Amino acid sequence: MKRALPVSRQSSAPELPGVPPDENAARLIEFMRGRRVCVLTGAGTSTDSGIPDYRGSSTRHRKRNPVQFRPFVDDVRVRRRYWARAVIGWPRFRTVRPNPAHEALAQLEAAGVVDGLITQNVDRLHHKAGSSDPLELHGALAEVGCLDCHRLWCRDEVQAWMLALNPGFEDDGAESAPDGDAELPSELIERFEVAACPACGGVLKPRVVFFGENVPKPIVEEAWARWRRANALLVVGSSLTVFSGYRFVKKAPLQGLPVAILNLGPTRGDPLAELRLDAPVSQVLPKVAAALA
Repeated sequence: MKRALPVSRQSSAPELPGVPPDENAARLIEFMRGRRVCVLTGAGTSTDSGIPDYRGSSTRHRKRNPVQFRPFVDDVRVRRRYWARAVIGWPRFRTVRPNPAHEALAQLEAAGVVDGLITQNVDRLHHKAGSSDPLELHGALAEVGCLDCHRLWCRDEVQAWMLALNPGFEDDGAESAPDGDAELPSELIERFEVAACPACGGVLKPRVVFFGENVPKPIVEEAWARWRRANALLVVGSSLTVFSGYRFVKKAPLQGLPVAILNLGPTRGDPLAELRLDAPVSQVLPKVAAALA
């Protein structure tokens, strides 16, 4: 029996000139039909929900520099900059809703077409859309860990601690940035006070994998397990620039695993794909779900 899932809303993404969306959907339907498909999603899956990505559709080069793991651990100024921006960005980030791409993938999973969902995103939108067990390759912003005592805290709790230390530090219309933070002037960042772990006084870090940090081994092992039980791999909304996701595409041809990539703009995995669709994911995937789910 299929689970009840949210009804897809109309995507606001523009149609691409010269690229018939129904043709893109038909090609992807043909690729997925009769297969157990492992899906790997990236930031492009969430852009229609209003979350900016790092690279945009025309390039795999980053539009801004994300926080690096070692500087965050070693330098209080880096932590101050991160948390000041995150405190402004979090209230908006936590209320973002899934778009038709997330909902379509949940429907395809409920129908047994998608068997294993791996996401590089930290927004928990696959959970909100109804996917049963999305594997968060890079963690989730909804949780915060202490680097010293390793206790986990709810992000909303940490938000309250940070605001208590910084009264009046509220959203003033700052521009949203990827991964739940916001662009802030340096003078606001410099006066921000960072809360410590209330259990041990240690350093608080969101439970996400920063650049320069390794994905935890158990997560990687589970991702490979999902990859192995599938007989096709679909990449959705990822440029595959980061190796943590690209590894699954790179190894696929060696195991005879066909790969399809649905993404706006070029990806690192394009030469390895049996099917490559340059199209808006929230337009194509609902059509695929309507046919197969």
